[in-house]
Amino acid sequence: MENFKYSFKDTLKENTGLSVYRTGYEKCCPDHQWGPGVRDHYLVHYVSSGEGTYCCGGQTYVLHEGDLFTIFPAQVVEYHAAEKTPWEYYWVGFNGADAHRMVSMAGFSPDSPVQHAADPAIREALLRIYRASGNTPSADVAMAGYLQLFLAQLIRCNGDAAGYAGRGGYLAQALRYIQHNYGGDISVSDIADFVGVSRSQLYRAFQTEFQMSPHAYLQNYRISEACTLLRRGTLTVAQVAGSVGFNDPLYFSRVFRHQKGCTPTAYQKRK
Repeated sequence: MENFKYSFKDTLKENTGLSVYRTGYEKCCPDHQWGPGVRDHYLVHYVSSGEGTYCCGGQTYVLHEGDLFTIFPAQVVEYHAAEKTPWEYYWVGFNGADAHRMVSMAGFSPDSPVQHAADPAIREALLRIYRASGNTPSADVAMAGYLQLFLAQLIRCNGDAAGYAGRGGYLAQALRYIQHNYGGDISVSDIADFVGVSRSQLYRAFQTEFQMSPHAYLQNYRISEACTLLRRGTLTVAQVAGSVGFNDPLYFSRVFRHQKGCTPTAYQKRK
């Protein structure tokens, strides 16, 4: 039996809110294996038929038709098809500022990377991403939209309330506050006051969930949005700085260079 694989990989690597890196389908030959290895993005597989095993975090999961397994960035994993009934699966790889939050709300974590997709709408949502793949601006937008619908189906099946509770209600509120107000003159104290917790509580929550402080997360989000504006090429660097919450263009340039390794002007020119 020959291995059949179709894979689409996008060249876009910027930290947008949520973007598809790759999507594809594979009909594996017996004992086909990937790993041990790591990925630099989130990767969700849906088993459409057959069976195989997924190993991560010292655990081995035997998976069948209708199961989903998620690979987290930098997590050492391996997976291989069964000998007698090798699996077929679809996958979508993605990343972005919202990726971790969405995956967590969907009920996945490094310690709990497997689910069963009982609702056929989940499979159909993933297939839409696969069918929309392409190297055009309209395909990029379509794939990102279908990715959000796919994750929304997972969150709904996981239980909307459970999804928020799993992350902590005030942490989810803090992320929404940042997304809606990053362009203004907001501080960590403003975020903590909005969600009704102390700065130290908020700091611990962000460190646990994202391994960074609330201030660092806010700066990262602002720089991510700045990259989007710079790529459009319609605003000056000063206008971009003001649009993403930096009152001082020089300070914005220093933060941008620290994160991206080049000045905003150089980034804009090469895009």
